[in-house]
Formats: sequence, C-alpha cells, structure tokens
Amino acid sequence: MKTAFSVPLAACVLSLTLAACRTGPVRNKDGTLTINGITFRDLNKNSKLDVYEDRRQPVEQRVNDLLRQMTLEEKAGMLFINGTKVNADGTLDDKPDNSPMPVPAAIKLMDEKKMNHFNLWQIPAAPKEMATWYNNLQQHAAATRLGVPVTIASDPRNHFSNNIFAIQATRFSQWCEPLGLAAIGDTAVTRMFADISRREYLAVGIREALHPQADLATEPRWPRISGTFGEDARLAAKMTAAYIRGYQGDTLGAQSVACMTKHFSGGGPQKGGLDPHFEFQQGQVYPGHNFNYHLIPFEAAFAAHTAAIMPYYGVPTDQTDENVGFGYNKAIITGLLRNKYHFDGVVCTDWGLVTDLKMGSVTWPARAWGVEKLNTAQRVKKILDAGVDQFGGESIPEVVVQLVKSGQVSEARIDTSVRRLLRQKFELGLFDNPFVDAGKAATIIGNADFQSAAEASQRRAITLLKNDEKKLPLKAGALRIYVKNIDAKTAARYGIVVDKPADADVAIIRLNTPWYPVNTANPFAQMFHHGDLDFKGRQRDSILQLLHAVPTIVDIYLDRPAVIPEISKAAKGLLADFGASDAAVLDVVFGRANPGGKLPIELPSSMEAVRQQKEDVPYDSRNPLYKFGFGLSY
Repeated sequence: MKTAFSVPLAACVLSLTLAACRTGPVRNKDGTLTINGITFRDLNKNSKLDVYEDRRQPVEQRVNDLLRQMTLEEKAGMLFINGTKVNADGTLDDKPDNSPMPVPAAIKLMDEKKMNHFNLWQIPAAPKEMATWYNNLQQHAAATRLGVPVTIASDPRNHFSNNIFAIQATRFSQWCEPLGLAAIGDTAVTRMFADISRREYLAVGIREALHPQADLATEPRWPRISGTFGEDARLAAKMTAAYIRGYQGDTLGAQSVACMTKHFSGGGPQKGGLDPHFEFQQGQVYPGHNFNYHLIPFEAAFAAHTAAIMPYYGVPTDQTDENVGFGYNKAIITGLLRNKYHFDGVVCTDWGLVTDLKMGSVTWPARAWGVEKLNTAQRVKKILDAGVDQFGGESIPEVVVQLVKSGQVSEARIDTSVRRLLRQKFELGLFDNPFVDAGKAATIIGNADFQSAAEASQRRAITLLKNDEKKLPLKAGALRIYVKNIDAKTAARYGIVVDKPADADVAIIRLNTPWYPVNTANPFAQMFHHGDLDFKGRQRDSILQLLHAVPTIVDIYLDRPAVIPEISKAAKGLLADFGASDAAVLDVVFGRANPGGKLPIELPSSMEAVRQQKEDVPYDSRNPLYKFGFGLSY
C-alpha cells in the first residue's frame, strides 16, 4: 500500500546509496589522487582535487584557478624563456656547461627564478638519454609548489643543413630546408614534413617549435633566407599554413607541437642585407612602400591558428610613430597584431632584447635597437607596454617583480600574459601528462620511413637550371668522372672516379653560395652569411678553369641567391639544391631521381643588379639570370 511518504523515502534511500559510492580522494603512493576510479595529479600536494588539476574542467576555468594561486614571483618566472643544457646521460644538475657562452642548468632557473620555459640547442645524440633528461626535468617541475610543468622549445632540427639558424639533423630525419620545401611547392609535402618532425619532437618532449619562419626573402643579401619559403608572399603563405597544421593539427592538443611563427611583421627587408642580430644593422627599409606585402604569410599563419608569434629585432624604419625594434614597438604588437589581427596567442620576443651577453673579452650588446639608452627595467617595461608576453633569451623575472612592487606595471598586466602562457600549457596537455616513453624514442626519431621521406624531399627540391645539349641525366657505369667537393666513395657508386680532370669524361662539382663575413670582433657575427653573392678572384678563376677543361656539371647550394653568370655560361649542366647529400645530388645527376624544384627566389645576373633592387620588393632585380619559378625537367 502506498503512503504519502513512499516517494520521498525512495529518494532518500537513493541519495544515501549514491553518497556511499562517492568516496573522497584517495592519495596513491606516487602522489596522485584517485576519485571514483579516475586518477589525477595532485600538483599542489594538498590532497584535494583543485580545478586546475581536473582535466574534465574547461581550460579557462583551470587557468583562472591556477592563476589565483600563483605568487607574483611565480607569475614573473613564467614570462621568461632561455636556453638550457642537457647532460649526455640524461641526469640533472645545477651547474652551467663549460662553453664559451655558458648555458645555465634548467633546475637552477626553476628553483631560483621560478622559470618553466626552456629552449634547447645541443642535445645528446642518443634519443633515449634526451627523453630521460626531459622526464627527469618534469619530475623536478612536479615537485615545485604548484607543479607547473615545463615547456621545451627548439629551433629547427630536421634539415640537412650546416647553417647556424637550424641545428643540424643527426638522429632526426634530414629534410631539405624550408626554401627547398618552397621549391617543391607542394603543401602536402610541407605538411608531411611538419607532421613527421612533430612526432620526432614529441618523442623527446619538445612541445614548442621556434618556427616556421614566415619572412619573405626580398633582400637577396640577408643571411636568413634558407629558413624562409622564398620571396613570393602567396607561395610562402601556402607553405606557412601547411607547416603549422602539420605541427599543431587543426587545433592545439595533447599531440601537438605549438608553433611560434616568426618574425612578425616580416624580417626580410634588411637594409643592405645586414642582420639586426648585430649593432651594425641599418634598420628595415621599405623603398618600394611594400610593408603590407610582408604581412601576407602571417595572415595565413593566423588562419592556421599559430599558437605564438615572435617579432624580429629590426627597426621598421618610418613605418610607425617611433623607430624602435619590433619587440619594443606598441604600434606593431598592440596596434597591428593584437587590435587589427585580433591575435590572442603568446607573443615572445626574439632572444636577447634586454641584457648584454659576455663572450669572453667580447660583449654582444642587447638587441635594444632604438632604445639603447634605456636601462634594464625601462626596457622590460617598454616591452610589456608594447603588448609582449614573454622575454626570449632572458632570465630576469626579478625585474618584473620590482616593476610591479614599485607600481610601474600592474599585476593585472602580468596576469594577462601569464593567462596566455598557462592556456598554451593546458591545451598541450602538459598538466595532465607531460612525460614521454623514453624507451620508444629511438624507434621514432629518424626511423627508416621518416628518413626515406626526408631523403626524397632532398632530391625533389633539386632544381635543374641548365641542361646544355641535354647532357643530363648522365649514364652510370663506365663513365669516368672527376669530382670536387663530393665524397669519392659515394661517387664511385655511379662511375669510375679519376684523380685528374684531364682523365675524366665529365666533372661534377658542388659549390656553396659565396659569402663574406662582416669585419667584427663578435665571433657569432662572423658565422652569418653576409656580403656579396658572387665568387671572386682566385676562387672564381679556379672554378672556371675546371669548367673550361672538361665538360662539367655544377650543383650549387642556395642558402641565398648566388650570382653566377660566368659559371652558368661555362657549365654543361647546372643544378641548385636546398640542403642535400652527395647521394641525393648524384641520384639526380645520373637520373635515378628527377629534379622537381622551381626557384623560390630569383638569381640575379650581377651584384650591381642586387644593389639596385629594392629591399622590400620581390623578384625585382634587373635582367635576372634565372627568374623566380624557373626550373627544367628531364
């Protein structure tokens, strides 16, 4: 028989039953919490599940919860990213390395500066040791007060390259350079490159790519052309978008590598090609009134949802209300990037805008162009006022703390940047599981399938510029070949290698685009490929002597647009590569692979033409030797 109490009584029984099933957090031996069968990390060690520790909660709520628990010192530490060393055996210590420019230990910066963003240059050759170091670092991060995980960033390390802007690929798959991807011109190849590189990065814990380089190569003397997608804005835009999607996916997630696209708003038009890493720079100039053209690849990056942006060092001369470097320039960062393009991701300066770097007896001045007279605190404040979130290559959070405590910068302004940086960490899944499987790293990095795709890119990017009398492809076998700047053992797989040009049926020579270092005491500056683009004096005469003595096939590596009219005229065949092994070049020379590239940069006919062209305008040199987009096939 039903009573008036039947329904409430049933509800009460159900409520008691559910309550009995809901157990409180159970703390496990490893420090994690288990709630209703679900395990969570107890990052702040309070034996409770905070909102920021709960992966079921929306990212913005997690960010807000963590931000309110952070001290000012912890917030300031997040605003800095700097290089760190990696011990060869994967262990941690608090000692800097012993290089000419000592690289600090990450745990020292974590403990003393509250930093949790680091970039890597040299890493152990063995992937397992690199992954072990990374896991040890994340364990150290987990032991900090709030357990904020570390984000590891890297410059490119997947190219067959010897330039200083990309770490030479050793165990990682070795692809052609970005300029070569542009020569191929296939967005599917670019996205495949980025996807494979992403998987290799993930295997050792690299979660942020300090690339792609969306600058346009409109000034042929600039040393950083090899990292670009060439001088055509629309080609560069296509490549940039594909590149970002390959690393990040369509949205940022636990299997993504965040891209920091650089260098807003385009670093290509350097006056005379002089790079603003150094005090001899002369500013970015726009004689062709072409500032907006350089924005086109960045617009593609925004459409692809790049996670971060890096402005360059240079001064956009007379383009804004003050002639200061991009990172200090509020009109560029807030006016253009934030307000016009509505970019709400992380903005990080290029490395070393605030403090000088001591290199033995040489001082490398901070890249504080236009604000050289400001002191350290004033520089930091101006960068924050410009709208930047993070300071690259700096480790001075105490300056931010003092600016806030002295009332010069509000803590709310710091919170705005910290919120963006935390959001990226949450979206990457670092708070939930930052660790990698060290045992699998060696099976992923540079595996046979990845390397096969990479080597195919080296071959396909090679661009055939001249094929006199259809000399190419050569026939392998009994042909007697003289080689220069090519490994003789590798060449012996294609023909009979002889010691003298006079004994050869054909010669094959590999060349690099010429460069002439700037006269400076800074050893780093002397490594930059500045200066004229043509061979001179004895070097030119020696090359031409060989070309006139025997039918010769020339391959030239283009990290900048070489000026080679005499060489082109005398060669029987002329090829351009963008980072390729001897085997890759010889495979194309002997027809085992087809040259598939089209020039992503024009090759000028003379240095006079180079000097007369406008730094901000693409393919505008007078009577170019080879035009943009040129390329023959077999």
